[in-house]
Amino acid sequence: MTAIIDYGVGNLFSLKSSFAYIGEQAVVTSDPQVILSADRIILPGVGAFGDAAKKLFESGMADVLKQAASQNKPILGICLGMQLLFEKSYEYGEHEGLGFVKGSVRPIAERVDTDVYKIPQIGWNALHFTKTSPLFKYINEGDFVYFVHSYYGADCEDSLIATTEYGFEVTAAVSSGSVFGTQFHPEKSGEVGMKILKAFCEI
Repeated sequence: MTAIIDYGVGNLFSLKSSFAYIGEQAVVTSDPQVILSADRIILPGVGAFGDAAKKLFESGMADVLKQAASQNKPILGICLGMQLLFEKSYEYGEHEGLGFVKGSVRPIAERVDTDVYKIPQIGWNALHFTKTSPLFKYINEGDFVYFVHSYYGADCEDSLIATTEYGFEVTAAVSSGSVFGTQFHPEKSGEVGMKILKAFCEI
């Protein structure tokens, strides 16, 4: 069973529907016992890092995630959920993250010509694998996935498993121990995304 963490931030319905599509049981919950008894955990997220991080820490979900990570339970952060895995973010100030992934979250606008590349990055982009990962066992180099974001994971070479091109090599996915993160939305990425979720369920 997969626990999708409900901390007031995230596209929960489409995520749950995606797991139903691939034949996997998933529950949306904020109950620590349910989360810790699950086989794996999804950390969703949309919106601003600071607001989401505040809700995550104040709700106690940050402590639950740290306990789960210490037990090597598979965790997948999606979009803002991936960014929350990092040590800190510089989105409208400086904010503390969970620290599962070394690195920081920074504006795409610092790296690209904004007259050429629109911010946020919205749309389908190809994945380029930088390391072998069980998350990608059912998909291929160059497969397209769906992104919506204005910030990216930086200084995370040790954990980087995939990038995408958007004026520079943007972090698309990370992995550290049993913790994984995708900047893109698997639940919005068609069959490729479903294959990624299926692979995560087998980790």
